Amino acid sequence: MIRIFLLALLAVCPLQAAAQEMVSAPGGTVRLLDKVTGRVTDLALSRGQSDVRGRVTVQLDECRYPRDNPAADAQAHLTVIDTAAGTTVFSGWMLASSPALSAMDHHRYDLWVLSCDSGFVAPEVTEPVEDPDAPLEEINEG
Repeated sequence: MIRIFLLALLAVCPLQAAAQEMVSAPGGTVRLLDKVTGRVTDLALSRGQSDVRGRVTVQLDECRYPRDNPAADAQAHLTVIDTAAGTTVFSGWMLASSPALSAMDHHRYDLWVLSCDSGFVAPEVTEPVEDPDAPLEEINEG
């Protein structure tokens, strides 16, 4: 009886430790694959902006990312319209880390979120400068 009560309590009360504060970004990048031609196109869109590519119109409604880790998982709300048929083929949230969780079902195109424009710039990686005249370090084994 106590186990059932605890399970019900956990289902009703979400764990606060697992929640991340999400920040809205001014835009984001989505990748569009044309399955017929094999052409891949990255679309950099601002919030509310749409782009017509081939037979679809892709609109980025919202893009969010975790405040504590801007390079982490992007979440975008997208609306995709099949311009030839005049119907909405996708409208919902898509996660960069799990695009198949909420995938667009279209016979010709695949679409997934790459990132949000968070202003995060990865640090540049440089090779250490070595002095050719410096003595080599010896490795002591034993």
